[in-house]
Amino acid sequence: MNKLSTIKELKSFLLLWLSQTVSELGTAMTDYALIIWAYQKTGMASSVTMLTFCMFLPTILFRFIAGTFVDRRNKKRIMLTSDLIAACGSLLVLGLFTGSILEIWHLYLINMVLSFMNSFQESASFVAISLIVPEKHYTRIGGLQGISGSVVSILAPALGSVLLVAGGMELVLICDLASFAFAFLVLLFLVKIPETRHKNTKEEPFLKSCKDGIRFLRDNRALLHLTLFIAVVNLLAKLGNDGLMAPFVLGRSGNDQRILGAVQAATSAGIFIGSIVMTLLKPAGKKTRLIFISCSLVFFAEVIMSLSVHPAVWSISNFAGYAAAVIMGANLDAVLREKVPIQMQGRVFSAHDTIKNCTNPLGLLLSGYLADYVFEPFMRTESPLQSVLSRIFNSGSGSGIAVMFFIVGIAGMLISITRIGKNTYRELDPN
Repeated sequence: MNKLSTIKELKSFLLLWLSQTVSELGTAMTDYALIIWAYQKTGMASSVTMLTFCMFLPTILFRFIAGTFVDRRNKKRIMLTSDLIAACGSLLVLGLFTGSILEIWHLYLINMVLSFMNSFQESASFVAISLIVPEKHYTRIGGLQGISGSVVSILAPALGSVLLVAGGMELVLICDLASFAFAFLVLLFLVKIPETRHKNTKEEPFLKSCKDGIRFLRDNRALLHLTLFIAVVNLLAKLGNDGLMAPFVLGRSGNDQRILGAVQAATSAGIFIGSIVMTLLKPAGKKTRLIFISCSLVFFAEVIMSLSVHPAVWSISNFAGYAAAVIMGANLDAVLREKVPIQMQGRVFSAHDTIKNCTNPLGLLLSGYLADYVFEPFMRTESPLQSVLSRIFNSGSGSGIAVMFFIVGIAGMLISITRIGKNTYRELDPN
């Protein structure tokens, strides 16, 4: 009876979640196929990273404006409009490819437009979910979203490869458009999202309203400290396993792509299992404590990974670490939804997301530089310190990255453990 009651309470969310998962799978397959196409066309890794950069930067730059706009407008219309423009992007790529005139710079421009719209889509989706889900299910839906993310990450490369072989780029793009149509129609006709604004409420100037998210965080010190903590965690993650897993595994394994595939599969499995755990368990009473404990486990797994040359240990470490990361993320989202007034969630979420993600580009740039020009070259030199480190981390390709993983892991563990039990965060947990 309880299960039936839960399903009834989450009916609108489950419809939205399922349809968006199908759409995300179609988009992920297209991204996978376009990355392969871009690399084959240019033969340069920079073309692939530039695609990612163009998809990432506008989302961060326009998040503040998007959050304010979302709080003032109909969330469902914003989501439908964003989805429609994304579909137009796929349709444009299909037309250019079919006409044999697709160039890499076309993808850069299209990705930037889609990234701009994504800043509105993500903000609207966050608030919409808060509106259609009872507060007691916030951590549970975080688990469900983790499940969909892991399923998409597992299926997209496999299905994308099959579709590329069966019908080429055109078939991948057609499937993407079909997945969009399904999600669009479900959202349009089956999902009802209530409004948050009262028509008689007087609105303050738009630019002033854009600053409300920052002001809210500034006035709520515990939430601001938690946001800054996550920003530091993201920086460390990009300097470590999250940014350098592939070079680490390929370097240590002699460029064995099968081992890399196994480790990546273990990562996706960890996300999947962690998401199931969050879906089935009751919400934690002290969510911030669980955030810091799970974060320390993420970095502990990175330390274990750095100390081993065995693929089985890498797989187990990644499985455990990413399962813990899902638990951390689901509880973080739940804290935001519980502590921020629904009419301000767009602005506050945008401010929070901008702050926590602003360290990602820096981490990505630093990780590559430190690995290629500092740690890897150092582990090839002869010195007393290198001799000591080689006994711990071994030598050869990937050993320098292993040292980075160890340093990042220890730093992340210390930062996380020292936050557990601090009075600063007590106001974020229910009494």
